[in-house]
Amino acid sequence: MTRSQGFRRFWAANTISAFGSAATAVALPVLVVDGLQADAVEVGIVNAAQFVPYAVLGLVAGVYVDRWRRRRTLVVASLGRALSLGMIPLLWAVGALSVWNLVALLLLFGGFSVFGFAASQSLLPRLVDRERLLRANAQIDQGEAAALTLGPTLAGLVVRWLGAPIALLIDAVSYVVDAILVAGVRVTEVSGGGRRSVVRDIREGLRATYRHPVLLPLSLSTHVWFVANAASLTILSLLVLRTLDLGAALFGLLLSVAGAATLAGAALAERSGRRFGSGATITGTRVLYPLAWVGVGLVPVAGGPAGTALLFAALAISGLAAGIENANEMSYRQRAVPDELLGRVNATGRSVNRTAGALGAVLGGVLASVVGVAPSIWIVAAVFAVAAGIAVFSPLRVARS
Repeated sequence: MTRSQGFRRFWAANTISAFGSAATAVALPVLVVDGLQADAVEVGIVNAAQFVPYAVLGLVAGVYVDRWRRRRTLVVASLGRALSLGMIPLLWAVGALSVWNLVALLLLFGGFSVFGFAASQSLLPRLVDRERLLRANAQIDQGEAAALTLGPTLAGLVVRWLGAPIALLIDAVSYVVDAILVAGVRVTEVSGGGRRSVVRDIREGLRATYRHPVLLPLSLSTHVWFVANAASLTILSLLVLRTLDLGAALFGLLLSVAGAATLAGAALAERSGRRFGSGATITGTRVLYPLAWVGVGLVPVAGGPAGTALLFAALAISGLAAGIENANEMSYRQRAVPDELLGRVNATGRSVNRTAGALGAVLGGVLASVVGVAPSIWIVAAVFAVAAGIAVFSPLRVARS
């Protein structure tokens, strides 16, 4: 599998764009909080903007990803994302960037991402044999985790020296490179045709997702997890940049530590999945998230260097869980679903997940405004606990690929 030129190019494209995304993960909050002086609710709206297109386009995107050639769809989506992000530093340079035209560009970026992610997740099973999907997903996660380890620290320095808009420009360039590499992937694809009813195809995707005995609890747990995670990202940026006033460079370092933990987790993903089963592995990691955010909740109490150290440790636990979990979740879904339905199932899950994420991002901003940053952290921990409970008390706990 690792000798496959197609998979190598696909992996390289994914990893390079992940480095760019790591830059945006640091630069965008800094641009919004420090550059545009957004309030807490506006921060939540900006974070939600990337997710809203999944609610509007997600189900339809899955239908067309199953009909169109997935490689071509991914190339066009990457170029669209490059254009959307590239407009942000251009508007900043001419003094025309505001919170609301930033939101508009992120909505456009999210629209291209809907098709891009659905195509990417559905293309992989055509590049490797299905029995090797767990290893392939683990290798992809390792590349992404390496980007999350190095990218945020480098991005923090770029933001400090050159400004947040330049870091966003780096992400735009990474998507262009992504498109070029994917365009060179050799894969046999046949168009799925376009004569069938779109509504009928959407229903098939929904049935395949929510009538499956394991995919149902897995999906519900993941939907709740996305609410908690999106809220946590909004609150985390406010905690680090305002409440603790740690600055952009340390914020980038914090994300790099989480990325390093994700890399370690991705290295353990295949071994964990084969030893304990995909379901038990996913369930175990879901339990780690609320524990990690209990740790984050204690950061303002501890204060000073001890609080900062606790914050780093808590984010490392969360990153470790993400690294172990993701490859097992993706490979289970890819192996459980027939190829002709995979685009719709992936898009259905991502559509609801990102819609949940949009709600969570806004919820995080509202909570931070109404009850304060510190109490909001405990609410996030409780929502993570709900996601864990759904997994623990369901057939997912004992499922194997």
